[in-house]
Amino acid sequence: MNNHEQQPLQRLLAFDTSTSSLAVAVMENDRLLAQVNILAERNHSAFLVTAIQDCLDAAGVSRRDLDGIAVGVGPGSYTGIRIAVTTAKTLAWALQLPVIGLSSLESTALGGWANGTKQDATSIKPLPVESNVDDGVTHSDEDWIIPLVDARRGQVYTALFAAKEGNLPRRLEKDAVRLMDVWCQELAARIMALTPEQRPSTVWFVGETAQHEAAAEELRNLLGESLHIMSYELEGIWVGLCGADHFLTGERADVHSLEPNYTQLAEAEAVRLRNA
Repeated sequence: MNNHEQQPLQRLLAFDTSTSSLAVAVMENDRLLAQVNILAERNHSAFLVTAIQDCLDAAGVSRRDLDGIAVGVGPGSYTGIRIAVTTAKTLAWALQLPVIGLSSLESTALGGWANGTKQDATSIKPLPVESNVDDGVTHSDEDWIIPLVDARRGQVYTALFAAKEGNLPRRLEKDAVRLMDVWCQELAARIMALTPEQRPSTVWFVGETAQHEAAAEELRNLLGESLHIMSYELEGIWVGLCGADHFLTGERADVHSLEPNYTQLAEAEAVRLRNA
């Protein structure tokens, strides 16, 4: 998907409700037509359908003009993820459109890093196919991006990405729920094991950082001024850009089997199992 300009025009509806931010975008290939961003405080069921229609109207696109749907599948708020995935599946089924599921952490990583480094969405392009492979090697001209979504009790939904300015990030670690203190220790050990030529240029913690800043600051002695901790609310443009990247490479999900990525049992279910 490194030749967007050679692709036939594809119009994609993309949205994510995995956090307090309700983010919607309409894309034409990798170009943003319109976006709607609402801080809904996880009351997404009251706003999502209207936000989608408002975004389509702003883009001058009808539902019948769409070529696909991309939805954030989490991890994040259980209720928020269910609302988004159910809405995406309903629309895809009713309109007979292909659907793909996106990592909400991938979109958060991209958006937080792009905002922190002041990169415009139009300047960020896909990696060449031959470079979009995790070979376990990083380089000093790459940044590390660690997206965070609070999972309570000292836990975070998180992952690890590497990115060069002007390129979409590539994944180094899968989405998972992790203890923040342990995760920061693992990241520090990973950095210390690298040669100077392999160490990241900067390290970005982005997303729901407020409750986890103290743990992230433990890396300050190792990283100094190259450590950045930035609160960030997900925006539609970055969900759309990630969605376009996956969609235009031909990625598709089965509308019936598409499911949220909870990464762990819901608390009520965990309690039920403990008491069984």
